[in-house]
Amino acid sequence: MGDPLHLIDRDRQHSWHPYTQAWTSRPPLPIVKGRGVYLYTEDGRKILDGISSWWVNLHGHAHPRLNAALAAQASQLEHVIFAGCTHAPAIDLAERLVEILPPGLTRVFYSDNGSTAVEVALKMAWQYWRNTGRDERRSFITLDRAYHGDTIGAMSVSAASSFTEPFTPLLFPVTRTHEPYCYRCPVGLERSTCQIECLNALESLLRERGATVAAVLVEPMLQGVGGMIVWPAEFLAGVRRLCDSYGTLMIADEVLTGFGRTGRMFACEHASVTPDIICLSKGITAGYLPLGASVATEAIYEAFLSDDRQKTFFHGHSYAANPLACAVGVASLDLFLERDVLARIGRLEQQLREGLEPLRALSIVGDVRVIGGVGAIELDSNPATDASSGYFDEIGPRLAAAFLEQNLLIRPLGRIVYFMPPYVISDDETAWALDTIAKVLRAI
Repeated sequence: MGDPLHLIDRDRQHSWHPYTQAWTSRPPLPIVKGRGVYLYTEDGRKILDGISSWWVNLHGHAHPRLNAALAAQASQLEHVIFAGCTHAPAIDLAERLVEILPPGLTRVFYSDNGSTAVEVALKMAWQYWRNTGRDERRSFITLDRAYHGDTIGAMSVSAASSFTEPFTPLLFPVTRTHEPYCYRCPVGLERSTCQIECLNALESLLRERGATVAAVLVEPMLQGVGGMIVWPAEFLAGVRRLCDSYGTLMIADEVLTGFGRTGRMFACEHASVTPDIICLSKGITAGYLPLGASVATEAIYEAFLSDDRQKTFFHGHSYAANPLACAVGVASLDLFLERDVLARIGRLEQQLREGLEPLRALSIVGDVRVIGGVGAIELDSNPATDASSGYFDEIGPRLAAAFLEQNLLIRPLGRIVYFMPPYVISDDETAWALDTIAKVLRAI
């Protein structure tokens, strides 16, 4: 998810540090066990996982039900090629996804991670227009501060950054438009009185060149790596409306936001919209195994259903629809129902709002944002400055080290401090984490 390669030299205890991109003498944490919301190190430390192990863990580490599902599946079938073969876990998971996704998303295409789920969606959208005789629709519109992954296509549709700059000659061009960043409004308005004028730029682009646009790609309701930017639901509804008005496809990248992160099972539900293609990964297996899915409407599927092999969607991954991953994914969805997980996220959201809002009074805090099980604090109270100096702001690793000294694992995105724990975190554990965040920030 955007980190430079993490290399370990055991003899020298050096690692390639993901913030400074330089060799550092600080070794990585040697984790030997996980239980619930905690990680345990070789030297006996117990550390609260405040980032869900990079936004993937939902029900806690080493959950007994998920462990059992994994073991049971491993005893039957660990993997088989998903070309010309099929198996029950993949079918079961696909059927379960279709039941809970926004209505109209009916066809599941499996891959193996978030970046490839996005790659699949881009290729699918491009070829959809070719298969339907509209080959002129070749371009994509994405948002400023977008992040969609680290493969070539996913980097192309992401915002230009230190992560993409070395590969610029490899990337295909896209058109970018305003994101609804209310704290740093791209059109200089206040959320309390605006009419979502940041949408006007997208409408202008579609009016001007809509006939050549294959799809508009967004991270609905919460742009993660771009700064934990929380959207007004009206913006998301507006994107769907404009795509419909100008006859283009809408792709929703819910790799982060899916499976409850924003308080709804899928972020698109906040505006009651159905994208033409939705990208899923991360929480799809509750943090156990890599799996991706790009789920499309029946209209998209039918454009590929042909005896003409040139209309085939030629894309596949060796571990697509891995039975172990699919079995755990089904067990995770069972837990959502049995444990009323969305209600738990609602209580967590309220606790985050109550616990983080007082931090606005700190001079170093510019904004506080909460949605579902995610709380974010943007440091630097001057909205006129650039977005907090970006991911490589030196305060990030200093804060990460300070949190870790308190046995709390948090990795700020530059000057964006965020807390995104597994949903099973208790009220007391949440209160401790919020108190720890406040203590560290007050000591800056």
